[in-house]
Amino acid sequence: MGKIRLNNIRVHSNHGCLKEEMLIGSDYRVDLVVETDLSVPAKSDKLIETVDYVHLNNIVKDEMATRSNLLEHVAQRIISRIFQEIIEVTEVEVTVSKINPPIGGDVESVSAILSAKRSSK
Repeated sequence: MGKIRLNNIRVHSNHGCLKEEMLIGSDYRVDLVVETDLSVPAKSDKLIETVDYVHLNNIVKDEMATRSNLLEHVAQRIISRIFQEIIEVTEVEVTVSKINPPIGGDVESVSAILSAKRSSK
């Protein structure tokens, strides 16, 4: 097994419950870790035999572009898409962080962290 990690994916989006957040938007950071078997691509050096991090990045950007009230909802959509589109992934952890949230204090960011294992059916 192994892990592929995408760190500090930066996007601007319109998530949140406040009217200003919906209109103006905010800056976000997404960190993603997926677990998969990396033994074959570690030997073969072939992109087709691994989880393409470009695909992962595109899923994150697509889901971040769809407005939600809650960071938790966006994180769950990212997890669901990864499991739906990339069958080799067995586990996902995603952190969605809102930079400089409007919460009436000096707070760098707030984050929602969700993780899931692929269910075996």
